[in-house]
Amino acid sequence: MIGTFRQFATAAALLLACVALPAGAAPKKAKVQQGYSAGAQQILARARAASGGAGWGLLRGWHETGHVGGQPYEAWFDTLRYGSRIETHGPEGVSVRGFNGQGAWTIASNGVSSPVDDRARAAEMRTEAFLGGGGVFYTSRFDAHGEIIGTRTLKGRTFDVINVAPWSGAPRELWFDRGTRLLTRIVDRTTPQPVTTELSDYRKVGPLRVAFHAHTEGSGPPQDRQVDTVTFTPADRALFSLPRTP
Repeated sequence: MIGTFRQFATAAALLLACVALPAGAAPKKAKVQQGYSAGAQQILARARAASGGAGWGLLRGWHETGHVGGQPYEAWFDTLRYGSRIETHGPEGVSVRGFNGQGAWTIASNGVSSPVDDRARAAEMRTEAFLGGGGVFYTSRFDAHGEIIGTRTLKGRTFDVINVAPWSGAPRELWFDRGTRLLTRIVDRTTPQPVTTELSDYRKVGPLRVAFHAHTEGSGPPQDRQVDTVTFTPADRALFSLPRTP
């Protein structure tokens, strides 16, 4: 896995640095990259203009309903700071997952709630909150790192591709169509088999253009998400935190 390889490489580099230091000297902390490269900022600026421009600055929250894998869902995202809550209505009841900027948590369909202690899963949920609230279009609002991968062609279309990783989050490849400038493909390469999500059916909602359909393929069976409604309303921050037990 990419994440495992990077951890190994980092550990090896730190070990070599410690060996090279004179006795009694402490190794310097590795500098973690933040911010977007100039090229990545240009691509994102064009995509932001194509999908709403200044309209993104008006948002204070994001609420949507729809169906994923045939099951109804409801989601809330904070566009000002990290926050997400996604409720999925399945045959056995409602399951919930959320992220409040500091910690991730779940509520099972049987009502049992618990924090997410798995670091990799928490990173995935942080990235989910980041992308769900359009965090990539606020390059100075959320802690993230982004850089250009390059130009790619697929099925007769050309894409500008950047890699974006939220602070303590899981990285994603974002593919922007050079014709429309819209985000049309998201690739997760942190798993043994890449997971690809194709975004389509862009519609005008208020000041923005929003993708109403997503098709995901990768490690499991293909899955479709169809958005039914989108409203840009602020959410109570309490929605994003694990409910306190009485």
